Amino acid sequence: MSTPPPAPSDAATLRGRRVVLVVAVLASFVAFLDGSIVTVALPAIARELGAGTGGSGATADDGAGLALQQWVVDAYLLTLGSLMLVAGSLSDTFGRVRVLRAGLIGFAVTSVLAALAPDPGLLIAARALQGVTAALLVPSSLALITSTFSGPAQGKAIGSWTAWTGVAFLIGPLTGGALVDTLGWRWVFAVVVVPVVLTLVLMSRLPGDAHRGRDGAPARVDVVGAVLAAVGLAGPVFALIEGQRVGFGTWYVVLPLVVGLAALAAFVWWERRAPAPMMPLTLFRTRSFSVGNLATVGIYAALSLGTLTIPLVVQELAGLTATLAGLVTLPTTIVSLLFSTLFGTLAATHGPRPFMTVGPLITASGFLWMLLVADPIDVWWQVVPGVVLFGFGLSVTVAPLTSTVLSQIPAAQSGIASAVNNAISRVAGLVAVAFLGVIAGGALTVGGFHRVVIVVAVMLGVSALVSFVGLRERTRAS
Repeated sequence: MSTPPPAPSDAATLRGRRVVLVVAVLASFVAFLDGSIVTVALPAIARELGAGTGGSGATADDGAGLALQQWVVDAYLLTLGSLMLVAGSLSDTFGRVRVLRAGLIGFAVTSVLAALAPDPGLLIAARALQGVTAALLVPSSLALITSTFSGPAQGKAIGSWTAWTGVAFLIGPLTGGALVDTLGWRWVFAVVVVPVVLTLVLMSRLPGDAHRGRDGAPARVDVVGAVLAAVGLAGPVFALIEGQRVGFGTWYVVLPLVVGLAALAAFVWWERRAPAPMMPLTLFRTRSFSVGNLATVGIYAALSLGTLTIPLVVQELAGLTATLAGLVTLPTTIVSLLFSTLFGTLAATHGPRPFMTVGPLITASGFLWMLLVADPIDVWWQVVPGVVLFGFGLSVTVAPLTSTVLSQIPAAQSGIASAVNNAISRVAGLVAVAFLGVIAGGALTVGGFHRVVIVVAVMLGVSALVSFVGLRERTRAS
């Protein structure tokens, strides 16, 4: 007997869910793409705008050139990470669709500003503004999924979201390399406008969502909490970045650090007492949420440090073009597409503990393979196999990790819960990138790369241990 076709209402629901998933993927795709596509453009940016940082023709080996490259990455991550909690709260309060639309429009505008920047200062400022608008995208897109899907379907949807946003993170270097070698580095920023426009068109098919508060209360913004969170995250991170360059005794490093730490303490105090807290501290009573976020620190610090370093090494030490440097990461993209949805579904069915334990260890083994790198560098043997292992480990890890963090959180708080996890991952990555110069020994040599690889592997191993010890055997992402 054949199975009858779904009722019209069921078919409409399925179509609506597909649109939600596509919009969520594209919205976060934009933010991830911009965060990764710029990596292979950094040497070209330093060469062209190097005069603004201390002399024409600055290279990655010059202190000024390295500082410029770091700030092109860090300015984006600084504002993205420091405003993520605020953006997640706005998503819960004013609706995911409204916040996503505002973020996409702002992101398109700031991307064009970055493409047109005539000097390092304006480029860094544009990157900071990009981070502000990107903060509106990621937590809202993920909250859109968790408030639409449930049970195993949610795990599968998060796996698809992870796979395709991960593709953005990983094809960025390939796309960026091709643009740098053909049209120039400015197109690395301008091209982001294309997926933004496509997403806005698709969003016209989604119903609008009205202002609302948690538990049906009138919409309220925790202004005090928002200010304290932004200052508390931005201050210490800025101090860490600049402290590496000018020393931690400088007043404009010490002052943001002290003010930021004080703001974080005040934020926790305020959130305990606020009538409508931006980040309810009761979230951390959920074991899967707390353990998942703790594992996130090491996983994303390691990934940010590793994925920034690989394109730089294969260009500046191995002599590959920007296009070939991007091609080196292509196997990771393919592996992520093939397996992320599968492991997201398996984690929803069997629990995330085995995947969040084994996945980081596989990823670490991929980076440890790159200890084979030696002069003269054979990229296709010493780097690419490690990249494949890294990609498979990433596929095993990321979807179960995301599902775990959000699995026990009420839908009405999914925006802020997603924002907490994303803020932790971004700030962890930013801090790791800030220490690149220290870990590598001031210049990216083969020995410096080996030190980076070892640090990355250790952080991943610690995260695997946290997951193994902290998660219950049958904690389900449902």
